[in-house]
Amino acid sequence: MISLTSAALVAAVAVAVPIVLRLARARIPEAVLEIVVGIVIGPQVLGLAVADEAVQVLSLVGLGFLLLLAGLEIDLRRLRGRVLVVTVGGYVASFGIALGAGLALAAAGLVRSPVLVAVILSATSLGIILPVLADAGEADTTFGQLVVAGASVAELVPIILLSLLFSQSEHDVVSRAVLLTTFGVFAAAVLVVVLGVERWRRLSQTLRDLQQTTSQIRVRAASALLMAYAAIAARFGLEAILGAFVAGVTIRVVDQDPEMTHQLFRPKLEGAGYGVFVPFFFVSTGLTLDIQALVSNPATLAKVPLFLACLLIARALPALLYRPWAERLSQLVAAGLLQATSLSIPVVGGALGVHLGLVPPDNYAALVAAGLVSVIVFPAVALPLLRPSGASKAGRSAR
Repeated sequence: MISLTSAALVAAVAVAVPIVLRLARARIPEAVLEIVVGIVIGPQVLGLAVADEAVQVLSLVGLGFLLLLAGLEIDLRRLRGRVLVVTVGGYVASFGIALGAGLALAAAGLVRSPVLVAVILSATSLGIILPVLADAGEADTTFGQLVVAGASVAELVPIILLSLLFSQSEHDVVSRAVLLTTFGVFAAAVLVVVLGVERWRRLSQTLRDLQQTTSQIRVRAASALLMAYAAIAARFGLEAILGAFVAGVTIRVVDQDPEMTHQLFRPKLEGAGYGVFVPFFFVSTGLTLDIQALVSNPATLAKVPLFLACLLIARALPALLYRPWAERLSQLVAAGLLQATSLSIPVVGGALGVHLGLVPPDNYAALVAAGLVSVIVFPAVALPLLRPSGASKAGRSAR
């Protein structure tokens, strides 16, 4: 019989974390404290909870919802014209710098896979930086939208690269590229079909009628799409995380009614994801993190600022490409700091590396610790640098 004791404790942590943060008026992402509390209640500290079968299943669903909601943040309409050229160029530069850092770390015997390190160091957590831009009044400015577009590319491409280069399947890279292309064609075909179905007036009205009933048909459809895409991606020999992310992008493209999406549907989907399942993923990460290897070995602990510095250099320097749209140097500094804010990919990519034997557990702990520091420090420093620009909303055209 499956024990639910650890799952119940993790659920209690999920309730307590936002309350504690609000009472303490601490402006740090909930995911950070969830991982930390997971470490504390886990086997290496208090031993109150373990990542047993129930927690692992809920954590897997939480990871799927996390990437679904990340995909939902991607606005493909922003990725076009000069913006696309600049942001893709910025990511290429970022990946090149990260690969150089990975090769240097490998030469020093600190990492085993320079390419995997480069993928991890070149990523940005879009969902974390969006509230910062909104708080600074930059979310709707040309410069702010450019930063969002750059972060979108830096979240999309690493997920694709993880599936292409580091899938757990036995296929070689060329075969994975073919499978990835086939999956992309399949996803595009599904998108066309769904868009066509939405034009069927009778079915469209039926869905509208059911979305506010106990059926919650839109939430059910989104969950079904998540599971289906994740399962099909895995069937194609790709990582399920890619399927979950593509499901989110698909939903963003299909839902063209802003009022319907933002007021009725999206809050419910976020309620299911962030309210129920996603905390299981982050707390479970803390439960399984080899924190003893991190704190007991000074050499391992020293890797945290080293990884953090590599992340900052790789992601911040390409922000110089945004200079034509920035009004002040402080904006460029803030954009670099925000682009260097990353947690999801270090956690997901690092865990995949541990499973494949490419990342030792102590390095994984150091990578996650560097990600935690980035989401605590970088947005906090970037926010006051951005706020003075609130007077200029229009900005210069990015196209």
